[in-house]
Amino acid sequence: MSVRVEVPPGLAERRALGPAWGAWLDRLPGLAAAVLDEWELRVDGPPMHGFCSLVLPVSSSAGPGALKLGFDQDEESDHEALALQHWGGRGAVRLLRADPGRRALLLERLHPRDLATVGELEACEVVAGLYGRVRRVAPPQLRPVTSYVERWTEAMSSMPRNAPVPRRLVEQATHLSHALVSDPASTGAIVHGDLHHHNVLAADREPWLVIDPKAMSGDQHYEPAPMLWNCWDRVVASGDVRGAVRRRFHTLVDGAGLDEDRARDWVVVRVVLNAHWAVEDAERANRALTAEERDWITRCIAIAKAVQD
Repeated sequence: MSVRVEVPPGLAERRALGPAWGAWLDRLPGLAAAVLDEWELRVDGPPMHGFCSLVLPVSSSAGPGALKLGFDQDEESDHEALALQHWGGRGAVRLLRADPGRRALLLERLHPRDLATVGELEACEVVAGLYGRVRRVAPPQLRPVTSYVERWTEAMSSMPRNAPVPRRLVEQATHLSHALVSDPASTGAIVHGDLHHHNVLAADREPWLVIDPKAMSGDQHYEPAPMLWNCWDRVVASGDVRGAVRRRFHTLVDGAGLDEDRARDWVVVRVVLNAHWAVEDAERANRALTAEERDWITRCIAIAKAVQD
């Protein structure tokens, strides 16, 4: 018998992002019911969600798991199943079954506790160790990170001069981006792309496992930036934003044995691109920046300055 799956309110809010989201959300309950039936899964807990996915705790004759159904227009998640398959559960959640065409993944069941529940430096030490665990040669299907960055940087060049982003930072990020894009060392390894506190969950077979890769062929030095901009309230609460960012950065770099200069260059590129996207979003909607967007831009600028001071 088909089970009626309710879309959580937080995920349903994505309908405001456009028609593609609305169409997917309309299809989602039927898709979930179909996959549950075909894979002989039973929902055994309340639904959860990420920014662009529904996650259902499920059980079957093989034991507990989690059924993940992702937004079918999310380009960044095109190769999530491929990355998980290549990692084979080493440092990452184990993939049990997949239907990439429907963005349906059956994953091992993990605990809801993430790295936001541990101390600052401990979280960075855990992630630094996981960088090495999930390092693998990229399969040829993965798109190079440089192809994305090149496109993003070209768009960034049109940022208006009156944008609340220091022009010197824009010019620096553009210069660094061009150098990194032209460097053969910027591709070749699987990169997660969004590895931060909330994408590392506690597990039974290992203390911590990586989830939700935005898999690309890239450079491990591309990885640290999300660990700097997430859980920002902790950085602010420290009373020393610069010092807190630098402690995170150096813990990640030292723990993973990364080249400090190269990691710093990627951080600057990524955070300035983040600031650009906030400006771009406001321009596209023909409106002023929101307070939230201004705070985000301020955060990105603070990170870029902190890792260089």
